[in-house]
Amino acid sequence: MKNKVCLIGAGMTKFGVRDATYRELIAEAGKACFDSLKGAIKPKDVDGFILASVLPERNVFQSHVASLAEETLGIRPTSLSTRVEHMCASGNVAIRLAYASIVSGLAKTVMVVGVEKLNTPVISETFGNMGAGLDREFESSIGLTAPPVFAITAQAHMNKYGTTEEQLAAVSVKNRYHASKNQNAHFRKPTTIEDALNGRIISSPLRLFDCSPITDGAAAVILTSDERARDLVPKPVYLAGSGQVVNNFTVSNSYEDLASWPALKLAAQNAYQSAGITASDVDLAEIHDCFSVAELLVYEEMGFCEKGEGGSFVTSGRATYGGDVVVNPRGGLIGCGHPLGATGVAQACEIFWQLRGEAGDRQVNGAKIGLTHNNSGPGEHVVNIFSSEVL
Repeated sequence: MKNKVCLIGAGMTKFGVRDATYRELIAEAGKACFDSLKGAIKPKDVDGFILASVLPERNVFQSHVASLAEETLGIRPTSLSTRVEHMCASGNVAIRLAYASIVSGLAKTVMVVGVEKLNTPVISETFGNMGAGLDREFESSIGLTAPPVFAITAQAHMNKYGTTEEQLAAVSVKNRYHASKNQNAHFRKPTTIEDALNGRIISSPLRLFDCSPITDGAAAVILTSDERARDLVPKPVYLAGSGQVVNNFTVSNSYEDLASWPALKLAAQNAYQSAGITASDVDLAEIHDCFSVAELLVYEEMGFCEKGEGGSFVTSGRATYGGDVVVNPRGGLIGCGHPLGATGVAQACEIFWQLRGEAGDRQVNGAKIGLTHNNSGPGEHVVNIFSSEVL
């Protein structure tokens, strides 16, 4: 019988434009995570460590960052030490690898930290550096960066299914409202449909409020076996299933239907199957709304609604409190910001608090099953499923 894996601690920084250095962000999130365990786990008890981070070499001129983080936190790994870089999906990939290392018996207790310092003195440098996450030789160098890629996706969805700008704006309005209840969010002021529709065009049809902002931040979780977890904390959260699929890297080698994400559909199916659940069992979902259109596609490919119904799913209230599934209760990337390597780990923190009933004003009533999702462009997706009890 394979080991079951649990989250037992979580902590994060406030996301935003931070004066804190890269090292200080790691220290802040790590301390918050250890503090959440009230002494049950100390740095000396952690035998495995994974750091999720994308751009430290370019944005903070620092490599060898996993070892830097370990020394900062007082951790001396004896089983596993590594860094994960998988662009926007780095955080959830790191958690998936921590899960695999515990299931295999390679490590007993693994800390995952996600961190990114994206605000630089010359912000144009960050935008240039972000282009390295796409095919720099053939695509991003000629302007096919993230906003145009997702704008093309939005255009395809509009053409095929009649999706409207108002429906895109509804995603931003929902997530900014959710973020207003989250003290760690970059943006805590709600917005209106009118504000969103009047925002300046970034890449048509995507406007300012359709886009997640450049943000600094860090988040941390600690995972261990359920056998050990029961002796350490009163409410462990189980990592019940996981799925990851990569179909393509470049847009030019993408699938024929730009309004569909087959890699996500398969990753979700694999995660559901491994957890023994279906989409209808999910109470809340932390998903990758890097742009508003991405959230609509996630609704569809994850099975929360039929293909082409993403727009009406959000405008009818089915993706918020009182609806089918509460999507992005912490505010998503649009409300919280998107510090790349930290995003997926922050999503896991939110699910941890929600399934323990510790999310305060944004608590989802009766939450028992939640999931996290990251993508790195349209063709690369990872899904992790969590539960408050053994499934």
